[in-house]
Amino acid sequence: MNRLFLFLLIGFFFFNACENNFTTSPSETKDFKKIPFSYPITPKDSSIKDNFHGIVVADPYRWLEDENSNNTKNWIKTQNNTVYSYLDQIPFRDAIEERLHNIWNYERYSTPIKKAGKYYFFKNDGLQNQSVLYVQESLSGPAKAVLDPNKFSKDGTASLGRYSFSNKGNYLAYEISEGGSDWRTIRIKDLENDKILDDQLKWVKFSNIAWFKYGFYYSRYPEVLDKDALSSKNEFHQVFYHKLGTSQEEDELVFADRLNPHRGFYAYTSNDERYLIIQAWESTSGNALYVKDLSIKDSDFIPIIKSFESNFKFVDVVNNRLLILTNYKADNNRLIAISPDHPLKGFWEDILSESADKLASVKVIGGNLVANYTHNASSNIRIFDTKGNLEFELELPGIGTVQNFNGKKEEPLAFYAFTSITQPSTIYSLNLETHENKVFKQAKIDFKIDNFETKQIWYEGYDGTKIPMFVAHKKGLSLDGNRPTLLYGYGGFDISILPQFNLTRLNLAPIILENNGVFAIANIRGGGEFGKKWYKAGTKKNKQNVFNDFQAAAEYLIDQKYTSSEKLAIYGRSNGGLLVGACMTQRPDLFKVALPAVGVLDMLRYDKFTIGRAWASDYGLSENTDDFDYLYAYSPLHNAVPAKYPATLITTADHDDRVVPAHSFKFASMLQENQKGDNPVFIRIETSAGHGAGKPTSKKIEEAADILSFTFYNLGEKVSYEYKVLE
Repeated sequence: MNRLFLFLLIGFFFFNACENNFTTSPSETKDFKKIPFSYPITPKDSSIKDNFHGIVVADPYRWLEDENSNNTKNWIKTQNNTVYSYLDQIPFRDAIEERLHNIWNYERYSTPIKKAGKYYFFKNDGLQNQSVLYVQESLSGPAKAVLDPNKFSKDGTASLGRYSFSNKGNYLAYEISEGGSDWRTIRIKDLENDKILDDQLKWVKFSNIAWFKYGFYYSRYPEVLDKDALSSKNEFHQVFYHKLGTSQEEDELVFADRLNPHRGFYAYTSNDERYLIIQAWESTSGNALYVKDLSIKDSDFIPIIKSFESNFKFVDVVNNRLLILTNYKADNNRLIAISPDHPLKGFWEDILSESADKLASVKVIGGNLVANYTHNASSNIRIFDTKGNLEFELELPGIGTVQNFNGKKEEPLAFYAFTSITQPSTIYSLNLETHENKVFKQAKIDFKIDNFETKQIWYEGYDGTKIPMFVAHKKGLSLDGNRPTLLYGYGGFDISILPQFNLTRLNLAPIILENNGVFAIANIRGGGEFGKKWYKAGTKKNKQNVFNDFQAAAEYLIDQKYTSSEKLAIYGRSNGGLLVGACMTQRPDLFKVALPAVGVLDMLRYDKFTIGRAWASDYGLSENTDDFDYLYAYSPLHNAVPAKYPATLITTADHDDRVVPAHSFKFASMLQENQKGDNPVFIRIETSAGHGAGKPTSKKIEEAADILSFTFYNLGEKVSYEYKVLE
């Protein structure tokens, strides 16, 4: 659909041009025509002010926090009309979208899961909006569709969330998300009779599905009004037990904390259904742990850990002992065994002690412990027996990321996926007894993998810290200091950003690389690549380290002649959107293009919406005097002062109830008001989409085409695709 035509059809009713009218032309060559644009006027309410510990802070765009008001809805329309009218005039936008269709149009598989003697896996034919769940009787047998999320909605915007097979393999419970929201509805399918049950469990969010006997445990919040569902605070999370065939009103309340409304809970059951484990959380870091012996009628929950200083993640049960992955007294994590009969710390046993590399995850497969370590920001797989003795180390195809190790606890055959920046996910089978490791499913993609190379470099942060960065480009590419470059980062919540061909998160990389560009991932502090110390060095009062590390990465790429400030774009999502917002307001001269996506941008009010308060372990809270000082110092919204900012495309979505879109709305308004240069500042607001999970393929491709065309145009780089298959 021609969005420019839609813009003209709607007309100029919504378009009240502000005093700044610009034309922009990255290059005065015939390849770049000037694209005129004008910003819509965004009214300011000067009466809205807050007093933070004696400091008065204005918030003139707070009215945009009400996503249900007609004024906000009209503002969204005018901003979308503005950005789409600009994007539709970029001469190579359609060529990029066509190329993205070709790249995405390949069969993609998940690693198989064996249940009740059958193999289940997800498959996407290429351009399907959602992947389909299939089953086959054997690995070489015919496949049959079991659950097709494309049928959840006509436009593909409803998606599959978590799912769980009953232990006997006769039922499948699964979550449905509407429009990308974090809210879920749980449905159940009878796999033996190929029938969807009438059961519907609503107001589910941040929940596991843990089967026990004739039903399962799950977590939910109290019901809220529909108009408040996408922005109101999430409080009083509770665990319930649902028995199949009954109404939700009959569900049994199992676990709650009435005194602490901000705490949440994940429920797990052991494979033998003997133990119920509750992981209680109140932020994104640290959790309490409780266990209940379900084999004893009316047994109580036994508290193993009541505090929230460290992480305690349930892995499995072996010999009636809980295997727990923890960073308690182990910055790089360790695996411990805890007996529910003797839960005191003195009885804990180390199974896998802390090592120099971070222990990211553990699975029990074929009587072995499959341990996924992070070594210098890439995957390293080691196989141990259940006592912690090393059996062997898995040889991987190169520097990359291992994902989704699956296998039966009692069978030696396992499956895993391997990917790198330039290699799509390849599924391998691994026999843990014979050590035979071979390709099971390999992607056939229209992308010349062998034409590109990825290397890891180390650069120095402002305080002397050594920081790794992955850099990818064409083999033999001359580094003349003028290459279009996209620098990606995250730096938060103990999350590791490893090298992978991720069409959902890093779907911009292939186009950058094919057009003689450079794609870089900086593994900055605040992430989880090097354990707890690395993470904590990028939180709260240390958050500026994250921004400094990213800016140092940009300076390194410039110093080493990969690129220049005029050819450098930065991109990040969610906490990475905060990263981009902070860096572009602190160093607007360092970057030519800024791409903050679904970002946390109002650091003084982020905790007022949905699950925001849970992020306080990373950010702190403006209600605390000490926290306010540093939050105010870097909050992108409050540091958007008159300056010459990079060309900026802010992206968000109307159903994002993780990071509410008001963050982006207010930041875009403040930037447009204060932009003193010729670079455009736009916001693109996706409809019927959320924070990112479950977004249909069609919307992902459209968004990527818009971001890439905006980026290349404002870097002064022409993109030409005159063929569908690269030679």
